Amino acid sequence: MLNPVAPSRLLVCLAMAGCASVGEIAPPIGEDRPLPRAEAGEVSLDLTRLREISDQLSASDEHEVHGIVVVHEGEVAFEGYYNGYGPTNPHDIRSATKSITSLLVGIALDEGAIDDVDDPVSAYLPPRYATPSLGDDVRLRHLLTMSSGLDCDDGDRSTRGQEDRMYRSRDWVEYFTTLNRVHAPGDTVRYCTGGVVTLGEVMANRVDGDFAAFADRELFAPLGIRNYEWARFDGGTKVDTGGHLLLTPEAMAKIGMLVLEGGRWRGEQIVSAEWLRQSTEATVQLGGTGYGFLWWVDRVPFGDLQVDMIRASGNGGQTIFIVPAYDLVAVFTAGYYNSDETRVIYELFYGAVLSAVPEISARSGSSKGLPNL
Repeated sequence: MLNPVAPSRLLVCLAMAGCASVGEIAPPIGEDRPLPRAEAGEVSLDLTRLREISDQLSASDEHEVHGIVVVHEGEVAFEGYYNGYGPTNPHDIRSATKSITSLLVGIALDEGAIDDVDDPVSAYLPPRYATPSLGDDVRLRHLLTMSSGLDCDDGDRSTRGQEDRMYRSRDWVEYFTTLNRVHAPGDTVRYCTGGVVTLGEVMANRVDGDFAAFADRELFAPLGIRNYEWARFDGGTKVDTGGHLLLTPEAMAKIGMLVLEGGRWRGEQIVSAEWLRQSTEATVQLGGTGYGFLWWVDRVPFGDLQVDMIRASGNGGQTIFIVPAYDLVAVFTAGYYNSDETRVIYELFYGAVLSAVPEISARSGSSKGLPNL
């Protein structure tokens, strides 16, 4: 877990020039079905601190926060957009895409397109990808838990599979499947985008129609998500299931709500509750944090409380926080790419959203143990 830092960083970022770069803002691609909004005065969260900080963010473009959406008890309790972004601008959610890929793997399992996560990866790929490196002992489970054993670590540029090196190739699946094996499958956990991209190819070869059509039919359409776009590679023939999906913050919140509700959406079971139980259970440790099947699993101390959370996370601050015990989903989009300033997002979440839950603030004491933004 990233620990919250002193609140001065956010305030300094708001006050100083040179801290932001808006970059290109994507125009709407489609029109999403909106979530219900809580009526004024009917929100049980104390959002005073969040509103105060939102006013500061709105008054300045010298920060990299782009969007905030908070959903409590099934309704949008707060939303704010900054630096030229609005509610209909889809955002590159980077590696938070991986958690959505996990949902789609679960749906493929539910439908029988994939038989078992302990099946060999090579059994689901065209023959040209069935390499000696994969053998018959690299399982789908290993790709879901970042433990394939191949020479891939996105945080270590000396590894051949590091994502920036992979991106320079045409066919990323071929690139990943030809990496040398440096560990036994399952022995070592190293963050690897190439393995998640390969999961996309696994599904593309087994679902009815191409992968993008499958994702739309089985996940996005039922959730009323139309304002989105996948990134592609290999001349546009393959979908990047490891990152760069464009979604609005509100659509990201729908993904969080789906997880919160055990895979159900408006009375329809989109993905099985059993898959969500398995995929959001910390089965390995990655960078000192619990990790399931492409979901981060945190336990955060708040005063004398231990708050369990599920999280999708992408470079720059693209984050879906899910807090089942308090029926809470909070989404952030931002531009803190490759920077420790991503911690600003965690300051905002811990100090202005999670601490707004009455049960948490009451048990934690006034401000003891809370980040003070």
